[in-house]
Amino acid sequence: MSNDELRALVSRVKAGLKITKVVATRSVKGRGGDTFVGFSAAWNSVQEDGGQGLVNAGDDSDEGDNLNGMTMQEGVVASILIAREADIAAYRNAAAGGNISQSHADAAVMAIKNNYSKLLVSAFGAGNDAPHK
Repeated sequence: MSNDELRALVSRVKAGLKITKVVATRSVKGRGGDTFVGFSAAWNSVQEDGGQGLVNAGDDSDEGDNLNGMTMQEGVVASILIAREADIAAYRNAAAGGNISQSHADAAVMAIKNNYSKLLVSAFGAGNDAPHK
């Protein structure tokens, strides 16, 4: 496969991607142990086990066209939002469990909110309409 063919393939696949689920996990290490948080967000409750449409196997219909997944841009935004909440929850839970001090958690949460705001702006701010430009 030539480089041009590979680029065309990557572009075609990227344009057709529909993200149906975003997952973010975090852990905070503290004096009392580790605090783990995991968030998962699904889009339009699409099954991810491959079982969708088995009854209609062999039909001429293309059920893949009926999936209402996110676009790449929406998926990137969802990833940022879910990761932000996982980070915040990990620090809040670590403080609540006594693994880190409340002042440390408060400072971390403030930094997390600031950093994710900057990330959103850098990814999608003025003139930046697509991720990974």
